[in-house]
Formats: sequence, structure tokens, C-alpha cells
Amino acid sequence: MKHRTVAVCLAATLSAATLAACGSDDSGSGSGSGGSGSSGPVELEYWAWAPGLEETAQIWNDANPDIQVVVKEQASGEDLLTKIITASKAGQAPDLIQAEYQALPTLVSNDVLADISGDTDIEEEFAPGLWSQVTLGGDALYAVPQDSGPLMFYYRHDLFEEYGLTVPTTWDEFADTARDLRSQEPGKYLTTFSSSDPGLFSGLAQQAGAQWWTIEGETWNVAIDDEPTRRVAEFWGDLVAEDAISNEPMYTPAWNQALNTGEQIAWVSAVWAPGVFAGNAADTAGLWTMAPLPQWEEGADVTGSWGGSTTAVTNDSRHREAAAAFASWLNTDAEALNSLVRNGGIYPAATSAQTGDALSEAPEFFAHQEDFYPLASDISEGTAPAAWGPNVNVTYSVFNDAFGEAAESRSGFPAAVTAMQRATVDDMTQHGFQVAE
Repeated sequence: MKHRTVAVCLAATLSAATLAACGSDDSGSGSGSGGSGSSGPVELEYWAWAPGLEETAQIWNDANPDIQVVVKEQASGEDLLTKIITASKAGQAPDLIQAEYQALPTLVSNDVLADISGDTDIEEEFAPGLWSQVTLGGDALYAVPQDSGPLMFYYRHDLFEEYGLTVPTTWDEFADTARDLRSQEPGKYLTTFSSSDPGLFSGLAQQAGAQWWTIEGETWNVAIDDEPTRRVAEFWGDLVAEDAISNEPMYTPAWNQALNTGEQIAWVSAVWAPGVFAGNAADTAGLWTMAPLPQWEEGADVTGSWGGSTTAVTNDSRHREAAAAFASWLNTDAEALNSLVRNGGIYPAATSAQTGDALSEAPEFFAHQEDFYPLASDISEGTAPAAWGPNVNVTYSVFNDAFGEAAESRSGFPAAVTAMQRATVDDMTQHGFQVAE
């Protein structure tokens, strides 16, 4: 059975604000331009933040004079989420929006997004783990995947060779490698655990099999404090506690310096990491190599996600079929995806585009690794399902606080997971959600 919303008419939490659900009706009489009584081409309004979308939309507009897309650039993140829900409550949401995967349950709970499962048939274009994030595990389709951030392992191949280290294929080998390096060279670390990046931690938990939120009927099951997540927390916590890895947060001046000087010789990150390397460690170009993420079980090929966004159609759109057609074209058409890659720097969610013309050459920082994108595509196929809930912002905020304290004290990582669970459940219960644990 298809559900137009998940937990319809319940309130979703955004920061300290509570935004009421059930903001639009089934008529779609919202702000989408070119109403049924108007003359001229249909005009679709698209709120998005990714660069290069205007150029890509122009390709569509040139080929479809009767359906014109107007891109209106917005801020990303929570500010846009709040703006969209507020507009939807007033029946004035745009036809199309760019939404991060973890924002979809909040938007669905607030009745913002249309189910476009009857308007497009493109499931085979995407890895199952990504597709499950836009269906919320059900039959409805609330968005089309646009870009993705599969996790992988980056390492300094020159320093691995110098210290006789082998690229780890399992997390046990990863821990042994970290200890081996410290014993050889006390001034260096294999990598760091960053307490300021809940997106990375959630991706690592996904790889281990975590499903933080699931829904059955109108009841949410919250399982942040589950065995897979605790396994990940204990693994990294143990390495921090024994000083086998650093506890320096990422993107700080100290972290940048460690990358540049070789004090940190590996990084667990996503497919977009080459851009970070180029900006933060430019002098090390050509010294890093990308490999698959270490696995919990030898021989497995599972990865998690860190980042990514979708294209969704709102319930306020007067032209849902046209909007769904554009969303599908934008994220599956070869010309459109090449434009998004070249003009926006995205890593496309559609598997066919992950080795397309625009990605036929490795990133400049990894010019020596000719198989960078073919390998990334293979890794992406193993993306584990991610299960998001309606108050991810609360969970992430508690992660920053609880794991920040744990990393600084080099203890208490499992307790930090418990704190995330408790705060998430309490917040959902307070705002009217039916919750099970």
C-alpha cells in the first residue's frame, strides 16, 4: 500500500521550532507558475543550491519550450528546510526542491512532498541503497536521487611504502595498521576520529548495518543505540583511548597541517574528498591513493554514505507530471548529468553516469590513479541502505556535544551513542510522534 505521507499530520522538529504538518491539500493549488487557466508555457520553479543547475536547466528549456524551469538559488541545509516547510504551510511551495536525503522524512512528515511513483519508472538507474532513501523503505517515491557520497579509504601511498604498511581491507587490519605506524613513528597517526562530523559517523554505522530510524504504519522505531552503531563507536573509541589514532576534529588548521606534513597519512572520507585535498593539502597532490573502505567481514564490499541530495516534487505544484519528468531527466539523462558534473562538481547518483564522459578522467589531484572513477562506481554499488528520521538535526546536535566530550577525554564513546538515542526519542515523543525502541 502506498502512503502519501509518513505519520501524516504529526509535527516535525527543526532546531527549536515546531512546524505543523498537513500544510497543503491534494489539489496542488500552490505557487507553481503557469496555472491551468493561464496561457503560454508551463513554468516550473525549482529551489536549489547546487552550482551549475541553471546551465543544466537551460538544456531542458531549449529542448522543451512548453515546459520551462526557473532555478531560484537558495541557501542549503536547515535554513532551506525551514523555508520550504513554511512556504508549504501557506500553499506557496515551489514545484521542485533540492533536498538532502536525511531531510526527506521531515519533509514527508510535514506533507510537503508529492509521491511521484506513478509518474516515473527509473529505479534501475540507481543502487538499491540509494533508492531506499527516497522511498523511505516503502512503495511511494518522494524524490529522485541526484548525487551521492559513498565512503572510501584514502592513504599516502609513499608513506605506506616507506613504513612497510599494507592497505587494510578489514577494520581489524585498519586497527593493526594504526598501531604499527605509531610504534614505528610516534609523531604520526594513521588517521583521526572527528567529533564534529556526524555525517561520517552515520555513514560508518550504515556500513556496519545500522538502521537508525524505521517506520511501520505511523510508529517510528528508533535504534541509534543498536549493536552495529555501538560496534562502530567502541571500535573508534578504543583506538582513540589507546592513542592509536588522533582525536583532532577535521577541517581545523591543525588537521590541515597534519595532512600537509604527513602527520596523518590516511583519511576515511567520501568520493568528494579530492576537492578537500586540493584545497587543504595542495602540496601533496599525486601522493594519495583511493581504495575501498575496510570491511567488518573479510571479502564483503559494503560502504556507507556521507552527503548527497535529491530532486523532489512538492504537493503544491500544479504541474506534478511535468515536474516529475524534469526531475527524472535531470538525474538520469546523460547530457544533463555530464552538465551537472562539469558545472556543479557533483558525483552523480545514477550508476550509468558514474563512469560517463564527464568522469572519464580522474580528478586532477588523483591524476596518477586512472581507475579512480571506475573504482568509485564499483564501491558505490555496495552502498548500504540508510534510514533517516524526522529529527536528524537533534540527533546530530547531540552527537557533536556527546562525542566532543568523549573524544576530548578519550573515553565514553558508547555512552555518547546512548545519549543520541535518548535525546532523539525524547524529542520525537515531545512533538507527538508515536515511537518504539
